[in-house]
Amino acid sequence: MSNPESTSVTSSPGRGSLAVLFLAVFIDLLGFGIVIPLLPIYADQFLNEYKALLVGLLFASFSAMQFLFAPVWGRISDTIGRRPVLMIGLGGSVVFYALFGWATMQRSVILLFVSRIGAGIAGATIGTAQAYIADTTPHQERSRGMALIGAAFGLGFTLGPLFAILALVGESATTNVDGTVSITPSGMPGFAAAGLSLAALLLAYFKLPESYQPGVRPARRSWIDREAMRTAVSVPSVGLLILASFVTVFAFANFESTLALLLRRDDGGRELAVKPFDYDLAEICLTFAYIGFVLLVVQGGFVRRFAKKYAERSLASFGVLVSVIGNAVLIYAAYRHLQSVLFVGLGLVVSGFAFITPSINSLISRRTPPEKQGLMLGLLQSANSMARIFGPLAGVPLIYRSGYGPFALAILTMLLGGGMIVIAAKRGGDYRQEDPSPLQEKTPQGE
Repeated sequence: MSNPESTSVTSSPGRGSLAVLFLAVFIDLLGFGIVIPLLPIYADQFLNEYKALLVGLLFASFSAMQFLFAPVWGRISDTIGRRPVLMIGLGGSVVFYALFGWATMQRSVILLFVSRIGAGIAGATIGTAQAYIADTTPHQERSRGMALIGAAFGLGFTLGPLFAILALVGESATTNVDGTVSITPSGMPGFAAAGLSLAALLLAYFKLPESYQPGVRPARRSWIDREAMRTAVSVPSVGLLILASFVTVFAFANFESTLALLLRRDDGGRELAVKPFDYDLAEICLTFAYIGFVLLVVQGGFVRRFAKKYAERSLASFGVLVSVIGNAVLIYAAYRHLQSVLFVGLGLVVSGFAFITPSINSLISRRTPPEKQGLMLGLLQSANSMARIFGPLAGVPLIYRSGYGPFALAILTMLLGGGMIVIAAKRGGDYRQEDPSPLQEKTPQGE
């Protein structure tokens, strides 16, 4: 057998490698931040019938591909390494963000679907990025390391909507035969996202070393390790934590997929049940930038700091409580048409979610053997993607029926997820190499 160090790019990727990973993930998620506030508005503009269903399906198509491909990428990364999988994902983002720009110029719903399906396949490698962090951080640093992904997401989500304002540059209007005016958005946001993903790809190619050590590479197995999947879900705490992650992400997906529709200025063509706000495209993008800024500050600052002092269970439970309060505030703001209260509610919802995600990720990672990290985190990402499939499918029809429905549903599901987190944290403990049965948890952790 060859020396493990001789077959890896680097024998011990460290802080510099995490910094490069952070930048690569940030730049790619910047493209996601550009697209997310525009997508429901574009779909609503381009569609004449079945708006609620098709807008929800357009959101869900991206996450459906992540659900299907996240475990595949995780399994591949356990075989060929994290670095090539991350680079394949970035390359796909270049292609499909460019297609998104072309689709908006053509006002083509079909091309929008193709671009989002392709971007979903390419973006299903976030679980691999999490596995990279798991490879390069000790257990006690795992929660702080996972927060790097959240910070990258927050920074991308902050700056991305500002780039989305490029949609106003080159926007054209056409007068139809019946006298109505059709707006053709600029393709600049999609092309900008593609360019940024290309920059992330080049950065990863030249600067990102491999993190996976061949010395712990598992033996060659079938393409889909069904036994490993059954083992993963059979462990009470890990299975319950994955389910809790699904429920809380589902709640957030209601909010994420419907906010732009709730805020959008009434153009005479909408069919929403209520229209509490009157924001133009630039104001909507700035609102999403505010959301991303809050996520960045909380997850990149407060969560990482509190992770040194408090257990993951406490942080996740606190996040659930804050998110529930935030959704209740959003209902009040929409009912009373109060913009100032709206921003308080938005800040609370996002802050709560910022505490939940890295805490659950860390708990699952700590309870998983090293050779299963890619698979387990891929399964987690797959569950979260499924939540993002059903979230828009539930939230978008609700927003067309009731301006408050998605937020009420989020409150109920967040409370359910919080209960699961508490139960799971009490039932499980860290994986220990010396244990005779690696996935049998013995020492409670997270108390």
